Order: sequence, then C-alpha cells, then structure tokens
Amino acid sequence: MTEQLLGIDWGTSNRRAYLVDAQGRCLRSHADARGMLAEQGRFAASLEALLADLQVGEQTPVVMSGMVGSAQGWQEAPYLGPEVALAELPRRLVALRKAARSGATSIVPGYCYRNGSVDVMRGEEMQLLGAQMLGQGDGWVVLPGTHSKWVLLEGARIARWATYMTGELFASLAHGGTLAPLMSAPDARDDAEAFEQGLALARKREPLTHSLFTIRARVVAKALEPARARSFVSGLLIGTEFVSAPDAGASVDSITLVGSPALAERYRVAARHFGLAVSVLDPDAVYCAALAYFLRMEASR
Repeated sequence: MTEQLLGIDWGTSNRRAYLVDAQGRCLRSHADARGMLAEQGRFAASLEALLADLQVGEQTPVVMSGMVGSAQGWQEAPYLGPEVALAELPRRLVALRKAARSGATSIVPGYCYRNGSVDVMRGEEMQLLGAQMLGQGDGWVVLPGTHSKWVLLEGARIARWATYMTGELFASLAHGGTLAPLMSAPDARDDAEAFEQGLALARKREPLTHSLFTIRARVVAKALEPARARSFVSGLLIGTEFVSAPDAGASVDSITLVGSPALAERYRVAARHFGLAVSVLDPDAVYCAALAYFLRMEASR
C-alpha cells in the first residue's frame, strides 16, 4: 500500500511541494521560484532535481497541480466541468506521458465554468478539496492572490466562481504608470486608515479606472499623503472584489479565506468593513489535507 505521496503546486511563477502521509502529516516541504515560466522546456529535469532535494523515492507517486497542466505547461490536462464533484479528482488524474520514473506521476485537471460567463481555475481545486476535507461545507470560499477567486460551494461541488486580477493589477500599477512612483516609493507604507479609505471608495461602485485616477488626484491636491497611496490602492482593488461578489448570483454573508497570513489579514479587514463573517484556513494545511485524501482513495481501491 502506498504510504506517502508527493504533491506539487506548480504555478506560473512559484512552486511548492509537500511530501505527506495518509494522515495528512507533512513530512517534508519545499518552496522556490521555479514556476512554469522559469522551467519551460526542462520540466522533467526540474522535477528530478526536486525529488532528489526532498529525498523522495522512485516508487513514491507524484501528483502535480496548477499551471504545469495548462496548454503552456508540461502536459495539458483537460478542464473538468463543475458537475464533477471535487471528491472525484483522484479518479480524474491525467497520467504524465513519457514519465522517466517508475512511480506514478500525474497531473490534476482544473475546472472550466461556462454559464453566461466563462472562467477557469488550475490549482485552486486542490485547495478547495482540502478545505472540504477540513470541514468546509456549502458557502463562499475566497482564495486571494495574483488571480483572486471567489468560489461558491454547494453540495460538495463548485457551483460557480469569479476570478479577479487583483494581485496582478496591483503589481502592474506599482511597476509602471502614473501611480508607480507613489506605490513603489521608499517611504510607501502600510496604512490601515488609507486601506479603509480605499475600501470605502470601492463601495461607491464607480468605474475602477476612474477611481484609480482619483488616488493620484488626491495626492496632487494634497488630500492624501504620497506614502499612503499604496495602501489606498490595495484597499480599492480588494474592495472591488467585495462589492462585485454578490453579482455572482448568490448572497454573501460569510466567507472562508484560504491564504497566507499577511494576505488573509487584509481580506479579513475588508470582510469586517463589508459586514461579513470570516474564517481562515492555512493554504499549506488544506493542500496537505487534499493529498491525504488522494492517498486514502488509492488505499481503498
């Protein structure tokens, strides 16, 4: 019987790996910046190096999720429809062609939503499955990040979701353009009051491109200290998610966050601002819980 499993969350820019046992205990872990973009054309060699670093045996199965399974990744894993329950993921794995190792090496498929709008996910399905394994029931799960996702779970399935380019847009605004000198200035700081002001501006539901410009205007008019602009932008972008979420087709009164402590805290503050109850799950814990479920399903066959 397989007693260990290596799971790799292989994203666009970053990669995290967890060696777990059937109880969900993380035996060893690894994180680096060897994401899909960095490893183009050398996925096999990159995996072998990772296995050596973690001292993972040849027979230990490997399950990979995230952008490694996209059309631009190692091998494309076709999307599942939302009618497929998350618990079915262990039965929907895509075997890696021409695997250089004797142990099973597979890719977790993502999901595609087509119902009036179109949205996709790769990697988040593992966190959602893990959240379910840790007791998450029906309701909204928010996965903040580069592409933040608001996911409605109903009956152990993904009923609908919406993706927001919050983290990517924040990084782009800080890197170039009118707001960049303010957001990337040496004296730019986290400011709780400016963050709340950004949330309040989002509540007005004005066009985002206009609201962003007014931040620069506030600085020019000396209504906002330049060092506080970064937090103001953060509040505006995150607040835009919260005002848009009810438009996804179901009321929102509470959310479960799956995110790093620093990012989850920002969303916790935003949830409180919008009157939502909030609970937080650790992203490493939910991923390991999903892997433990994979192991249990393998053992039951």
